[in-house]
Amino acid sequence: MDYDMIDFVDLEDLDVLETSRQFHRRRLRVNPFEMSDEDFRYKYRFTKRFGEKIVDLLREDLTHDPRGCPLSPELQVVCALRNWARHEIQDDTADLHGVSQPVVSTTCKRVAEILSRMSRRFIRMPATVNEQAETIRKFRNIANFPTVIGAIDCTHIRVKKVNADGGQLYINRKGFSSINVQVVCDADLKIMDIVTRWRGSVHDSRIFRECRLKQRFEAGAFSGILLGDSGYPCTPYLFTPILNPASPQEERYNRCHIRTRNTVERCFGLWKQRFRCLLRGMFGDVETAKKTIVACAVLHNIAIDMREDVFPGEDSFEQPSSREPIAQSYIPNSVRGNIRRRQFIEMHF
Repeated sequence: MDYDMIDFVDLEDLDVLETSRQFHRRRLRVNPFEMSDEDFRYKYRFTKRFGEKIVDLLREDLTHDPRGCPLSPELQVVCALRNWARHEIQDDTADLHGVSQPVVSTTCKRVAEILSRMSRRFIRMPATVNEQAETIRKFRNIANFPTVIGAIDCTHIRVKKVNADGGQLYINRKGFSSINVQVVCDADLKIMDIVTRWRGSVHDSRIFRECRLKQRFEAGAFSGILLGDSGYPCTPYLFTPILNPASPQEERYNRCHIRTRNTVERCFGLWKQRFRCLLRGMFGDVETAKKTIVACAVLHNIAIDMREDVFPGEDSFEQPSSREPIAQSYIPNSVRGNIRRRQFIEMHF
């Protein structure tokens, strides 16, 4: 081999190149909250006011990280927001903010963990009598369906293929790996309860059967009922549609049930429109994905409280339910549930 034909790079030149890259990254690392409101919203799909609210909420935890972090709380929050809201690959987020991809990855995990730890402050069922009465009133304004305290359903959040033992259990009926996330929402589309621990192959009815919320309903913690689709059994505290209505009363019940329960479908649409990572899937490991889903639920509720509009000019991701009809024999209604629903229809419809 003719070594004279090969151009060798001087090690000093490599050191100069690396120093230049580090300087370039530091030079790019500016405070994003110094840009205009319009530019901020274009880059992060949320208003600057919302971003400042999240920074204030997380500042203490982000500042006192025992492991240390090269980024300010402001940069950590906007990196996570951009990565989740735009579902942007982390290399692009890193280049925009003058950091490396591993720093963005670590930052997103840290922000997700902190938000998921404080989720009980923002994701909760109405506890007091007044809160429950107000929730029931708002649901009744939709289609005059009385005593509804929440609409329940599940949605599949795609995750990358799980290669560990039991990874096949994450594959859902549509053929891709996912986490089956159970959500209960109110009439304002806020998430009041969320369960993210179940694999994609698990049926919706089992998730509810084994969740703590069911135990609370059975213990009489709530004065209202839940509305669910035919994927759930009818119980005294969870009403489902009548599969074969045989009277005008039952038809009216079904119409009002569908319009009222549709709030959870709209909640999924709005939630996934704000955070495209929920629509297109998670890149990281499953445990990080679960925390990120909860973190996005917390941010979704804060956005609703702040009356944060969805970023304009985007295609709507709200999708009608594509659930396949489920044979009633697989999810039998309880006798008490059928009796309670029949009495309810006779009284109100």
